[in-house]
Amino acid sequence: MSNVSIGKNGEEIAVSYLKKKNYVILETNRRFSRFCEIDIIALDKDTLVFVEVKTRKTNICGHPFEAITKTKYNHIKQGVFMYLQEASKYKKFRIDAISVMLKPELKIEHLKNI
Repeated sequence: MSNVSIGKNGEEIAVSYLKKKNYVILETNRRFSRFCEIDIIALDKDTLVFVEVKTRKTNICGHPFEAITKTKYNHIKQGVFMYLQEASKYKKFRIDAISVMLKPELKIEHLKNI
């Protein structure tokens, strides 16, 4: 399994997880620039949620959340502000992170408002 297919698999798992939590998925893989792609844009009641998904097969290389660096977070924020300029009807928003660990068993962690 390549890193791209592992990432896509993790994003699909995260979308299913959010749907079960009654989020409405608006978009996936929204690209804003060469440096910024928001994995999932969803609604949680009246709040617009921008979700970064990090997936790992195992924890040998560390926890998935460790891959969200300050630079990565700043790129996400740039994308969020670009999106909010287009979708000004949303007054509340937040940035979440979802970690998907595939082995030894599937484990999903959701951090809200990172």
